[in-house]
Amino acid sequence: MLKIRLKRMGRKNLPFYRLLLIEAARSRDGKFVEELGHFNPRDKDKSLTLREERIKYWLKEGAEASATVHNMLVSRKLVTGPKQKATKVHRVETEKSASAAKAIETAPAA
Repeated sequence: MLKIRLKRMGRKNLPFYRLLLIEAARSRDGKFVEELGHFNPRDKDKSLTLREERIKYWLKEGAEASATVHNMLVSRKLVTGPKQKATKVHRVETEKSASAAKAIETAPAA
């Protein structure tokens, strides 16, 4: 399955992102199929440059956008519908460790 997602680039504390069409199983920095735009959050106007015709083509072909990219496309009115809630991995890990700590506290002492 193909996904449209962001690839972080730039040096430490000065990120910019490329929008890439990439296999879902590949890593963030892995080999990609096509570059579809770029995003610089450090600019005053947070510049977002998209190759709109290619994005529309790949979405019609069945590619899925990540939650963040989907929200960018909704704000640019390339995609209709509500914005998606992006999940954060570190929150899930924190909840798991909290539930594990609670399980240890409630375990009977030997």
